[in-house]
This record gives sequence, structure tokens and C-alpha cells, in this order.
Amino acid sequence: MRGVRQTRSGISVLGEQDLPAFEALTQRDPVVNVFAAHRARTTRLEPRWLGGQVWGMFDSGELRSACHVGANLVPVECSPEDARAFAGRAAGHGRTVATIVGPQDAVAPMWDVLQPAWGKAREIRWAQAHMALDGEPLVEPDPQVRVTPEDQLDVIYPACVAMYREEVGTDPETGVPPGLYRTRVTQLVSRRWSFSRIEDGRVLFKAEVASASPYAAQVQGVWVNPEHRGEGLSVGGMAAVAQIVRREIAPVCSLYVNHWNLPARRAYERVGFRRTATFATVMF
Repeated sequence: MRGVRQTRSGISVLGEQDLPAFEALTQRDPVVNVFAAHRARTTRLEPRWLGGQVWGMFDSGELRSACHVGANLVPVECSPEDARAFAGRAAGHGRTVATIVGPQDAVAPMWDVLQPAWGKAREIRWAQAHMALDGEPLVEPDPQVRVTPEDQLDVIYPACVAMYREEVGTDPETGVPPGLYRTRVTQLVSRRWSFSRIEDGRVLFKAEVASASPYAAQVQGVWVNPEHRGEGLSVGGMAAVAQIVRREIAPVCSLYVNHWNLPARRAYERVGFRRTATFATVMF
């Protein structure tokens, strides 16, 4: 009937017109949802920039949860029921993602639905501590950790590759398109989102900001040169990273760490990071 506005219910693909509602959704927990908020701000929910889509769950026209579907499948403010509904839709499309990652209480029901359709995962990390720091670090920052200079790209890049192989368990230099990982590292360095301690042409410590919003920044890729592990470099290094991040990028510095990595968790706690949630990651 002409003049009657249709009210959305159920799952719908979001577009630029949904950006305000989606941003409001991420702000329910802006630290946990920083990846989704970052993607929205940098792509404006345009599929050609997303490299995928963002799906929204509507209830009488109101956006109540969402799911990022690109290289990563990421639930946003999902109840277990909404997580299962998004997973059911994803199962019907076939797997295009490399990971499912987000709060454990949403990832677990997603995987219950997706596992029969997508098959065995390469690795599942169920209990990752999500941690955040919203004040000054509790220890002295390492004064030699700084924003990585652009002319040090060739020095930092091999350390990034080594970290990726160790942490993810695959080689970022293989696959299609070639050179994609180096492009990503180059972007982080040029954006001043790469931090490192470099001595005599060797990287001793490094970390990057992977995503950021006006409310929070998420750090990933923390790495200490194997020859210098056990020397406390990660404590002073992360204190420096958190201080720079909070001064230059966002007021809260966050990260998530595998439950079995007790040395890293203790190092972050010494810096002042406190656990705020539990994440899970399913890797293919």
C-alpha cells in the first residue's frame, strides 16, 4: 500500500543509512566493540570497502545486534539466540572467513551452528582474556619504545612476519594476493600505529594498533625477540605502547591474550591492564 512504511524485522544487510544506528550499537561496549566501530568508520558500511557485509538483527525497526562478515566473522552485541541466527545465515553462504572472533558467549553458539556446515577448525582458542587500561601505566615505560619510523619498515617487517607465524601458525607471505601482508604492515607504520624498540638494526620489541575509535584502541602483534625473552622487555614496552596510544590515538588501550600465555597476562597486569571480558577465536 502506498504511503505505508515497511518496518524491518529479522536479519537485514546494513548500508550507509544504518551507520548511526550501528555506531550507537557499538557504543554499548565501545572497548569490546572497537573492531566493529573501526570498520564502520573506515568503510561507512559500503560492501566494496568492507570486502563483505555487515548484517543487522532488527526488532520492530530497531537494530538490536549485528554481525561483521568479511575476512572475519565478528558478532556485535549478540545474544546467544541472535548469534545462532546469524550463524544460520552464514552457514547457508558457505565459509568465506578466516576467523570467527569476539565475545565467547556469542562465538560459542555461532560455532555450534557453523561447525556441521563448515567442518573442522584449524584451531580454537576458547578463553582469551580481553584486557583494558584507561589510565597511566603502573610501571615506568621503556623510553626506547617509540612510534616506528617509516624508514625502518624493512627492519620491522621481518619481526611482524615472525610474530604472525608464531602466533597464528601460518605464513602471512603465502596466499593471494601476494604482498598483502606487507601492505598491511606498511599502512600501520605510515599511520603511526606501529611501535617498536630497535637497536643496531634489530627489533627487540614491537606491537601495533589493529583498530581504533574515538573511545578505544586495540593492540595486537605484541612480540619480543626470542633472544631477549625473560628480560622484562614486554612490561616496559607495553607500558610505553599504552602511554603513546592513550596520548595520541584513544583514551582506552585494549588487547586480548590467549589463556595459556600466562607470562604475557602477568606482564599486562603489571602494566595495569585489567580483564574486562572473555573472547574466543575459531581459526580456519
